[in-house]
Amino acid sequence: MGQGFDTKSVHVTMKRNEGVPTKVTPIHQTSAFTFDNLEDIENFFNGEREYLYSRVGNPNTDELGQAVANLEAAPVGIATSSGLSAIMVGILSVAQAGDHIVASEDLYGGTYELLANELTAFGIEVSFVSFENDLETAIRENTVLVYTESITNPLLRVENLKNIVEIANKHNIRTMVDNTFATPYLVQPYSLGVNLVVHSATKYLGGHSDITAGVLAGEEELIAKAKTKTVNLGSNLSPFEAWLTVRGIKTLSVRMERHVNNAARLADALAEHPAVDKVYYPTNVSEKGNGAIVTIDITNKGDIATFFESLDWIKIVATLAGVETTVSYPIATSHRSLPESSQQALGITKGLVRISVGIEDADDIISTMKQALDQSKK
Repeated sequence: MGQGFDTKSVHVTMKRNEGVPTKVTPIHQTSAFTFDNLEDIENFFNGEREYLYSRVGNPNTDELGQAVANLEAAPVGIATSSGLSAIMVGILSVAQAGDHIVASEDLYGGTYELLANELTAFGIEVSFVSFENDLETAIRENTVLVYTESITNPLLRVENLKNIVEIANKHNIRTMVDNTFATPYLVQPYSLGVNLVVHSATKYLGGHSDITAGVLAGEEELIAKAKTKTVNLGSNLSPFEAWLTVRGIKTLSVRMERHVNNAARLADALAEHPAVDKVYYPTNVSEKGNGAIVTIDITNKGDIATFFESLDWIKIVATLAGVETTVSYPIATSHRSLPESSQQALGITKGLVRISVGIEDADDIISTMKQALDQSKK
């Protein structure tokens, strides 16, 4: 089979010899797997049988983990119950009590809350710093992990991953990158030397706003540890959601191509609108494009309540990346947990809107968004 990304994303179904030559992997919607005798049980623990209990492993979740690993050019991957659970088990595969993590200050709010409020209960220290200015100076003797996002949420800063890896390797520290916004269609952090790559598969990998899932891909040693954490902490994914996510991945390339092209057109169209203070849209992400999210700030020139009330068919949600165009309000949802001082320092204002650009006709997206901005202009 060809090695092109489009080909690999379509051919994600694992070939299994189970007696029925199905084109698509069946849904193994079972909590447990049966054994012929006591010796057969021991065969599982000896590694001669694959499955025991679906919390421990299932063909559908295995298929999803390996599919994303293949797209990320990583050797192995695992599926988990959500993006945050994938982040959690990834971090715990590297860090333990007494260790220190350096994290980018401009992360997704849910990740910030996990790092700042939950991992500290495990005795893990976390420093949030500007990766453009203060990464290396924040590293301590007990630092074991550097954590960031390939494209940050919601202000869309493009991380210099080569620089991150160079600094981390200099200090013998592991690296972990959330690649949700870019997807492996645009960026493959593992191929740049990153140790662990995480996705909220709820977003572009699933693609249709009907699943909640996470995937972690990377080095075999770390993924093996993360899988143990997934089993012991009960953060496994259901077989059906894994099956749906694999189905979504098969159209990842064609969806992302439309998402990215529409987003670029929308960013250009809104740049000079009289109700818009600033448009955030990344550049130089990939030769394939610069992502599917456009963020705008209308704090000074537009009325935020009127804008949200004037969106017609565009839905207001607290997430992103479905095939439909949606908008979210970071300061009230995804980044609500950040301290007000951090919100202000990062530029997460009361007029900031994150637009998840869908695959509809670009002209329809642009005209509807402009109409809402026209209504909101002060």
